[in-house]
Amino acid sequence: MTQILAKSNLDKDTKQSFYSLTSPKSQHLTLWVKLRQRLLGISTAEATVARRGFKTNSPHIQQRLETIGKTFLQGYHAAISDTRLESLIPHLNTVETEWRGFAYEGAGMGLALLDGLTPWKRNRLQQFLADAGGEHIYMVYVGMGWALARLPWGINRYLKEMGKNQFPDPLLGWLALDGYGFHQGYFYWHQYVEEIAIPKKLSGYAYNAFDQGLGRSLWFVYGADINLITQAIQNFPLNRQADLWSGVGLACTYAGGVDKETVQFLSTAAGTYLPQLCQGSGFAAKARLRADNLTNHTEMACQVLCGISAEAAAEITDKALENLPYSQRKPAYEIWRQRIQAHFAIEEVTA
Repeated sequence: MTQILAKSNLDKDTKQSFYSLTSPKSQHLTLWVKLRQRLLGISTAEATVARRGFKTNSPHIQQRLETIGKTFLQGYHAAISDTRLESLIPHLNTVETEWRGFAYEGAGMGLALLDGLTPWKRNRLQQFLADAGGEHIYMVYVGMGWALARLPWGINRYLKEMGKNQFPDPLLGWLALDGYGFHQGYFYWHQYVEEIAIPKKLSGYAYNAFDQGLGRSLWFVYGADINLITQAIQNFPLNRQADLWSGVGLACTYAGGVDKETVQFLSTAAGTYLPQLCQGSGFAAKARLRADNLTNHTEMACQVLCGISAEAAAEITDKALENLPYSQRKPAYEIWRQRIQAHFAIEEVTA
């Protein structure tokens, strides 16, 4: 519980936001709801560049990254304030389309955290995914990883469930480990990015999924500065760099914030890891198209990195799912990623 409460000091704006996130009846919130708001709330200051110590010299990039973080917290606070889908979903859908996926990601964290803390009622997240959350399934699973990071028993229990095939989605379930990697990079970047710490609770393929999420965090830690991102990745052992580049491609295409020239520079900087960069880009395109929130920067990034439209990149991820084997020792999720990477590797050779 100590880890959960560590960042629970709420500023005035955050306290006020709790009441704007719910219906007029929110003035009569139960004591339990008020208690979990107080204990689990995260200050909006935690999403600022100044608070995190991120390295960015661009006011435009800073504003964008902070908007993403605050939108995530908006969805998170909405979920811990009112878990009823008939209230939560309409609120999330008031968020502007471009940012809506981040609100759903935050809601995924909130619902997963409540499920973890109340074992007598652990189906909030699955009910959410069976409803409108399913359109944002990639983001919701990533948000779940944030919750696992804040539950002392979260990662260990989750890995045991996956190992026993008790998790309902053996494919996308790995995205929660991606979310865990992003969380650690976002909040503890000095340790996991600069000092290249290895997460102690993981084993086997979980490291790969973690590193894709850690790679996504680099887009935030270094303010989308391609030189700094490249230098950071080159400091990692070679066996970790491919997954990190995959995460960078995903963040560039989904979160965006840079111009075409910068994305072209990123494509060059990736070097031999361009197929991994493209795979991450394809994931981002699929996530946005599934949620019907495609943006101009996602379209541009796909055209520059992958040489095709966002729709075509998403279609490649779909085709790679055909006849996907689940009985091999290698996770189906990794086979899926490798198929996508192989497609772009072939395209690069024949271009």
